[in-house]
Amino acid sequence: MPQPTEESPLSGITVVSTEQAVAAPFATRQLADLGARVIKIERPGGGDFARRYDTTVHGESSYFVWLNRGKESVTLDLKSGQGLKVMERLLREADVFVQNLAPGAAARLGLGAEALAERFPRLITCSVTGYGSTGPWAHRKAYDMLVQCQTGLVSLTGTPEEPARVGVSVADIAAGMYAYSGTLTALFTRATTGVARAVEVSLFEALAEWMGQPAHYTRYGGRQPPRVGTRHATIAPYGTYTAADGRDVLISVQNEREWAALCSRFLGDPGLVGDPRFATGSDRVAHRAELDAAIARRFARLESGEAMRLLDEAGIANAGVNTVEEFLAHPVLDARDRWRPVPLPGGQEVSALRPPVDLVGVGVRMGAVPALGEHTEAVLTGLGYGPAEIAGLRAEKII
Repeated sequence: MPQPTEESPLSGITVVSTEQAVAAPFATRQLADLGARVIKIERPGGGDFARRYDTTVHGESSYFVWLNRGKESVTLDLKSGQGLKVMERLLREADVFVQNLAPGAAARLGLGAEALAERFPRLITCSVTGYGSTGPWAHRKAYDMLVQCQTGLVSLTGTPEEPARVGVSVADIAAGMYAYSGTLTALFTRATTGVARAVEVSLFEALAEWMGQPAHYTRYGGRQPPRVGTRHATIAPYGTYTAADGRDVLISVQNEREWAALCSRFLGDPGLVGDPRFATGSDRVAHRAELDAAIARRFARLESGEAMRLLDEAGIANAGVNTVEEFLAHPVLDARDRWRPVPLPGGQEVSALRPPVDLVGVGVRMGAVPALGEHTEAVLTGLGYGPAEIAGLRAEKII
């Protein structure tokens, strides 16, 4: 990759975040990667509860390590008057405030979007909620798996016999991505118009957007797409088949040209192209069982490597079904220099992937994962607090 030739895009932007778990931390971590100063406010004594999800990364939580590099950790009791005074001083100098506190908590602390807009007209607020700040479910807690269920995603995922959750925190990730892009949009708007717009994203509505295709299919088709495991619910052939060596290989046929190539060059049966059972994409879905049986017979006679070679020659998209360990060793990641070391509390390092968006000539800042409260004293000193004041706040467990 080319070396950076200019400062980070968000250099000079300060973000203050009262965040926990996944959605908001994912948004602010991406802002930190682009050079923003992110000050993460954590509860004294415990901090972000994602710190304790597991201890698999040299004693640190895999979630916390993934989501919190490059941030400054400040412990602060926001339920105390003195803690809120510190927060006011932080926000006075901030560009963005991000929060995903429990429903109604930010407003009760005087940190709601409307109250902050009155006190800090240049401050962009970003609120990440479960089901929105208004409406009948505004005060319900929402975690990733609950939202997967509420949007219908779980009913689409799994086998015909049993539904399943998506294997990553997809509702949190969706909300975090929209909070990130919404904040960037608000920063651009403020830069071009001088107006600071509040941003709000809910987990439910973020994942609802991602449910667009099955929503349209269900509303206008009269039934929802079925659960079909690794098959595609509305395209065939599109799914995994087991080769003679026991390895699963996924193939994807997207158009009539590819269907003809699969029949003639891989299956060795060009007559299937004109078979009325398989004449169109809809016909192939309707006769999926017969189609799968024919493809499975061919795979059963081939080792997976040979099958993928023949599919490549026929121009058919294919992939082995990797484990996570195989993904970590993927040749594309190594060849494209995607891994970077990130320091952990205690002096060890973790290998982390570079952000997926490359800006030519601009590097990313993949800073250290902070220990709880590691930057409290430095941040307060920068706000003008003297040693005696900081010691007093610590003695009263405000920090």
